[in-house]
Amino acid sequence: MRFGALLPQRADLDPLPGSWRGDVVAGLTVGIVALPLALAFGVSSGVGAAAGLVTAVVAGFVAAVFGGSHIQVSGPTGAMAVVLAPIVAIYGAGSVALIAVMAGLILIAAALLSLGRTINFIPWPVIEGFTTGIAIIIFLQQVPAALDVPAAVGRNAASAAWQAVRDAAEAPTAGTWWSLGAVAVVATIMVASRRVHRSIPGSLVAIIVASALAEVFDAPLTRIGSLPDSLPAPNVPTADLGAMSTLFGAALTVAALAGIESLLSVKVASTMSDTGIPQPDRELVGQGLASIAAGLFGGMPATGAIARTAVNINAGARSRLAAIVHAALLLAVVYLLAPMVSRIPLAALSGVLMIVAIQMVDLGAARAIAASTKSGSLTYLVTAMVTVAFDLIEAVEIGVVIAAFFALRAVAMTSGAHREQIPGVARAGDERIGLFRLNGSMFFGAADRVLDDVLAIDGIDVVILRMSQLTLLDATGARKLGELVATLERRGVTVLIKGIQDEHLKLASTTGVIGSLRHANHLFDDLERAITHARSHVSRASGLPRSVPD
Repeated sequence: MRFGALLPQRADLDPLPGSWRGDVVAGLTVGIVALPLALAFGVSSGVGAAAGLVTAVVAGFVAAVFGGSHIQVSGPTGAMAVVLAPIVAIYGAGSVALIAVMAGLILIAAALLSLGRTINFIPWPVIEGFTTGIAIIIFLQQVPAALDVPAAVGRNAASAAWQAVRDAAEAPTAGTWWSLGAVAVVATIMVASRRVHRSIPGSLVAIIVASALAEVFDAPLTRIGSLPDSLPAPNVPTADLGAMSTLFGAALTVAALAGIESLLSVKVASTMSDTGIPQPDRELVGQGLASIAAGLFGGMPATGAIARTAVNINAGARSRLAAIVHAALLLAVVYLLAPMVSRIPLAALSGVLMIVAIQMVDLGAARAIAASTKSGSLTYLVTAMVTVAFDLIEAVEIGVVIAAFFALRAVAMTSGAHREQIPGVARAGDERIGLFRLNGSMFFGAADRVLDDVLAIDGIDVVILRMSQLTLLDATGARKLGELVATLERRGVTVLIKGIQDEHLKLASTTGVIGSLRHANHLFDDLERAITHARSHVSRASGLPRSVPD
């Protein structure tokens, strides 16, 4: 791939003359939606609200300029918070900036290797299962804060949530009841606002109301705490080979998640709005640079945000200006409203994330998957469970493996060797000729069954293998085909091959298929000539020794 294609283009500005007004409105809208989410995901990840807000500003701007989509909105996300929380617990919040820079470099390397289109290999049930699992984790992670109970460090989200429920039940405090009340207020407002009108920024309204009530009643609620009133100066994280080696695994996980989530978001966005063909490799560059920039400013790794991108599209965005305006609005919050934002109760942010988590689960998609195939349902469930119980990246890998297994199994079931009647007027001795059509794919998953189907036939002197309809032949399939030919020839059965395709001929030669034939002239392009040759073999076998040459 040309490196220039991964950089901003003059064509990025083409939509602006006709769309800038709508883009400004969309940017302000998505900025309002993004504010509470940036704060909440920063807190949830363990790096703090300030880091979440800085990331939304810096990464949101950089990804908008350098990314591969005109309408993608980037920043801190729930999935990234889920991945970062255990990393912060192990290595500390100070490691996140270096991890962000390393992950960004990995994403850029992936783009240079043209790995962006690998997202097309992730099946739909895996994507939905992954999203559902993330939603469950986000919800569970908010339980301790919703109960005003310290979260257990280094434990699975489910076990930490259960421990928080037990602790709160055994010794409830005034903070517990106030926190539950704040969550209830936020949830009620967010749900009600959607029913009144979908354009109402329910999360922002809920945060304002809950914060105002907490101030009026002087509620004993834990607050966000002090925030910077300006962007911090950029600073290169301290790094040495030892630290980089220790954190490389974490950076690789973060990069994999950032790439997957961002490319999924671009893919979804392209189906919602016709704003140009997405460029997946350029998107990886944009997200890589965004994470590097966020790390330099003390933020966290960023990804494309599916929910905020959808809001951006629905608000009328047509160009990159919308995401830039969104970042500018959040920057204004940093400089003008930091003291007010610092008074937001953490329980209110937990309420926002709990509702966001519930809304992330697409029940319609889950029902469609359940009604589709058993393999799709199993893939969905396993991916979701592994996401919750173990690791997000492992969940995607396992989900893809399961989906691939069932896909190969389905292909194998449609592949086989089918015996056919010899066309035309039947002649004496035709019952001694086995005419087999090899259909579908002759690959490692189907080769043994094809071999068994042919070898099970008795009482024949000649086998004609019709290979013109064979769509795939891999090394294992070719090897098994060679074993089939050699086995039949050892039994005294002459094998003729008809219609082998040019792309399969070289592989068949190198794996011994052609060499196992009794004669080189037992390859045919025409079925009629192959049948005539087979009949001559049967005639000679009836009255002459089999050693008579062709």
